[in-house]
Amino acid sequence: MSKIIPVLVLLAMILSVAACSNNNAQSNAPIKATWIEPQVVGDTVSIPVSEVENNKIIHFKFGTQDKDTTFMAYKLSGELYVRANVCPPCRSVGFSLQKDILVCDTCMTTFEAKTGEGIEGACVDFPKASVPYEIIDGNMVMKDTDLIAAYQDTIEPG
Repeated sequence: MSKIIPVLVLLAMILSVAACSNNNAQSNAPIKATWIEPQVVGDTVSIPVSEVENNKIIHFKFGTQDKDTTFMAYKLSGELYVRANVCPPCRSVGFSLQKDILVCDTCMTTFEAKTGEGIEGACVDFPKASVPYEIIDGNMVMKDTDLIAAYQDTIEPG
């Protein structure tokens, strides 16, 4: 009986370590974005801060006269970011967040989430331009002209 107890303790420790390492693997997995509908009033577009905080990364569309443009918003290290959500060479409109890296859902090109600059992959020459915003009554409020400018900057190489 005295030999069984140390074996059980050792087995419990091994299982605990295995369970913890499995959780780390999940936390390293990319977080897929959730699509939401923005509120558009006149020349302003707004999204709830709570949607970004609850989902970690969201995507939304903003329609112009010519076409729909897509954007992402995410929270990283306590700061909120809004960027154009397009990868022109591969034609993707989807990104996931993996720690502090944006990952294109189509071609897997990676970008610095804090700066939008390309790291590695086929589409690195198309950095993700940021969109200025204000927090008003729990919403991230953006001007339509700023959204359009960021989108245009993102579809041009450089």
